[in-house]
Amino acid sequence: QVQLVESGGGLVQPGGSLRLSCAASGTIFSINEMAWYRQAPGKQRELVATITSRGSTNYADSLKGRFTISRDNAKNMVYLQMSSLRPEDTAVYYCYARIKTSVVREWPYWGQGTQVTVSS
Repeated sequence: QVQLVESGGGLVQPGGSLRLSCAASGTIFSINEMAWYRQAPGKQRELVATITSRGSTNYADSLKGRFTISRDNAKNMVYLQMSSLRPEDTAVYYCYARIKTSVVREWPYWGQGTQVTVSS
């Protein structure tokens, strides 16, 4: 059984910063791609950023320069540093990972989500 658990969400004022964390636990052979997605009320879930096991990153164009994804392979964790936050960044942020539970089996996993609210 594999779990992804996010933390670090909350209420922040416009222009502020937050750091989200996501910990993967359970029967893990290795973790390939990790990512953050977000879903605002009434909108579809959208990609925020991805990071490969080797540290290559990719960002949604609209978020480049404000958000930074990173990971700690030894701890099976992925992070999202968010700065210059705007009200339109308000959303539930989800952690995603493609995890190998054995040499031959890889599965996609989602966290339960963490709420980020940007408001004065």
